[in-house]
Amino acid sequence: MSAMNWIYVLDDAALLEGHMTPTYPLGVNVVLARVGGVVYAVSGKCVHMACPLFTGKLNGYTITCPCHDWRFDVRTGKFLDAPELSLAVYPTKSEAGKVFVNLN
Repeated sequence: MSAMNWIYVLDDAALLEGHMTPTYPLGVNVVLARVGGVVYAVSGKCVHMACPLFTGKLNGYTITCPCHDWRFDVRTGKFLDAPELSLAVYPTKSEAGKVFVNLN
């Protein structure tokens, strides 16, 4: 991956452990979640009816959609009840106190 593919999304200190936040790099809806000190990035829309996942709940590695309780693993994007369905997952990195996402 080229350095040009990394997009700044927020300051590292702004995302606390066990929390998630919406971001919109290049207009793409992405939810960031920090679990176990690692920042994960997944699509911000549920695959079921495009509900905004950032308004759901984060419990460990699981995001629960606020609309119909669909549960996704933030590490893989997989829907826990039917793993053939999944959210897009994006690589992240922290550098110089900033979090970056790669949309490619």
